[in-house]
Amino acid sequence: MDYENLLYETIDRVSIIAINRPKFLNSINYKTKEELKNAFARAKQDPATKVIIFTGVGEKAFSAGADISELVLLDPISGREAAQKGQALAQFIENMGKPTIATINGYALGGGLELALACTMRVASPSAKFGLPEVGLGIMPGYGGSQRLSRLVGKGRAMEMILSAEPIDAQEAYRIGLVNKILPEKSLLDEARKFAQRFALKGANALRLAIEAVNHGLEVPLEKGCELEASLAGLCWGTEDAKEGVRAFLEKRTPIFKDK
Repeated sequence: MDYENLLYETIDRVSIIAINRPKFLNSINYKTKEELKNAFARAKQDPATKVIIFTGVGEKAFSAGADISELVLLDPISGREAAQKGQALAQFIENMGKPTIATINGYALGGGLELALACTMRVASPSAKFGLPEVGLGIMPGYGGSQRLSRLVGKGRAMEMILSAEPIDAQEAYRIGLVNKILPEKSLLDEARKFAQRFALKGANALRLAIEAVNHGLEVPLEKGCELEASLAGLCWGTEDAKEGVRAFLEKRTPIFKDK
């Protein structure tokens, strides 16, 4: 499928989804949101895709957030609907069952950061900037940012970022756990691909079930989370990949997973 506002490619089990609106700092308009929904669904359904890298074209921005020219038209009803659509996209990314790595080059602001927060992990260039500027515009985050940021970095730091509307740099983002790695600017995408291969070589079932355990375990008390973990671990043991992984360990060889 051809996209108007995205680039999409798959190489060595890794699919790259890139917002391609560099003249607009990769801002997310309604068309881009629909294309992102399609692209992530495509990657989820593709058995050749084990990991997804989510990024933006150009060096200035991963995504500067929602398109302001569309935001200015919102009223209470359409604003709620726009937020719900953004949240639905973020929830789909978060619960794909495949590792998603937001690869952040330049600005990750507003809705752009909120979608990055929905990814399994985040890596960034040294010049990346992260922020939720909505309060400075008289509005507030609407794509789940107020919920995911606080879960990721803690209530106090999330409150500071949201209420000040001021961005932080890559080093601070790394320090507070917002990003997993800072990668070289000039080879950001190549290094992100190498990082992605750490997960692309694993079995798809184990990846999916482990992601489910972490995501849903955060929503319940520890006891219930452990019950969920045990159930999902049991499902893992019913797969061919589990038997292959154990045999490979005993035979001192690299496992060959078939995602079965």
